[in-house]
Amino acid sequence: MAPVSDVRHVLVLPDRDAAEEAAQVLGERFRLDEEPRILRDALAGEDDAEDAQWLVLLSDERALLDPGELDEFAGEWEGWREEP
Repeated sequence: MAPVSDVRHVLVLPDRDAAEEAAQVLGERFRLDEEPRILRDALAGEDDAEDAQWLVLLSDERALLDPGELDEFAGEWEGWREEP
């Protein structure tokens, strides 16, 4: 039995549309065990929705996703991958 890890990747994207589109494309481009989750992350001290970032959370229990590829992928939507 292969060991199971708790590897997660977080992509930070500039807006909701980018996050939703990226989550859909992620499922098509990479073989994911489960659908990515999308969360809104308001910047500290900011109440304005325009100042929110959107997070796409990926579970990677088998550690199959390449961080470099995810960096490039997030860059396609003017975002980035957060380091754990």
